[in-house]
Amino acid sequence: MSDFPLFSKTMKTRGVQLLLLLFLTCISNTTFGQNPTQKSLEAKRARLQQEIKKVNSLLFATKKEETNILSQISDLNKKIKVQAELIAVLNQETRLLNGKITKNKNKINALEKELQLLKDDYAAMVYQSYKSKSMQSRMMFILSAESFQQAYKRLQYMSQYTEYRKKQGEAIAVQTEKIKILNSDLQVQKIQKENLLATQKEVQATIEIEKKEQEALVAEVKTQEKKYRAEIKKKQEEERKIDKQIEKIIRDAIAASKKKSKSTAKGFVLTPEAKVLATKFAQNKGKLPWPVTNALVVRNFGKIPHKTLRGITIQSNGIHIATNKGATARAIFEGTVLAIQVSSNGVKTVYIQHGNYISLYSNLETISVQKGDKVRLKQSIGKIYSDKVTGKTILKFQIWRDTHKENPKSWLLRL
Repeated sequence: MSDFPLFSKTMKTRGVQLLLLLFLTCISNTTFGQNPTQKSLEAKRARLQQEIKKVNSLLFATKKEETNILSQISDLNKKIKVQAELIAVLNQETRLLNGKITKNKNKINALEKELQLLKDDYAAMVYQSYKSKSMQSRMMFILSAESFQQAYKRLQYMSQYTEYRKKQGEAIAVQTEKIKILNSDLQVQKIQKENLLATQKEVQATIEIEKKEQEALVAEVKTQEKKYRAEIKKKQEEERKIDKQIEKIIRDAIAASKKKSKSTAKGFVLTPEAKVLATKFAQNKGKLPWPVTNALVVRNFGKIPHKTLRGITIQSNGIHIATNKGATARAIFEGTVLAIQVSSNGVKTVYIQHGNYISLYSNLETISVQKGDKVRLKQSIGKIYSDKVTGKTILKFQIWRDTHKENPKSWLLRL
């Protein structure tokens, strides 16, 4: 039988509670650290907001002398798509914050209950101490022991009891500070949520206006659908003609390299130096710089269904990149100017060879390189043409590996 049953029971109970406090502290520290999901959503939101700024500045800032309805619809489609993606991210962030706010509130409630237990226990100890606080009663407690060993144990008990009271006081202070921090975090999260909801509401209102404008333009196209289909067909024929010319230039260059070395290889026959260059180019896949400093992709690679007129598919051998008026194209890697192509309207295309890889820069108004020139990484190769009708400055960019068309976006740094 213990000489101090009440103290022994209290110590066991408090020990369990202190372990619980330590557990809650560990969870709190883990939960309220930087959450990778939250960070990735914030990064995605920032990227989409930047893309919306690019859409506004590169596609909508220029006042056009003439109107091109299909171009306007395409621009609105691009803007609405990016804004819809932004709303989806804002929704994800809001749901994540809602979960964190709920967990925070639950933690605060649990900590407040634990704090109340600590305070009640501490108050009971203070009251008990007050009842037996006189030196005489303490001395009598020790001297009334039946043996020296019991007197020593009672002296130890008094020392431990005093130390325990001190620790309980410290635990109350720690618990109070944790609740204060959690409450502060909760307020920050609520403000973040309010800001996200306000941004979401603003973007949604913009989308509604743009959708009405888009619907009106689509309705106008439907009234003259035959005319617009003929226009698209004509442009596709022009593009196919240019694509065939590009393929011919590349095939002729491959044939010339074979003839020179008397080889029967399928692709380019490379010198040792060119092989090293090709290897370096391949090793930089996904890390190559964009051919313009301010880029917005307005047409992707591959087969693309027309978003307004059903049954029309656009074959895109590269990507179309909108940029600022007066911008220049720059080389994505070191290499040699393989060829320069000039279309019937005077617009130019520069081919730069990187071993058995070729990067193409089309829709250039003027150029600053010649066939056979060695070019450096990011070297300016020409000024990009600005369309008089649409007001846009578009670089048409392709990457080839021998006679195989590559998706340029998989080679370039992610915007």
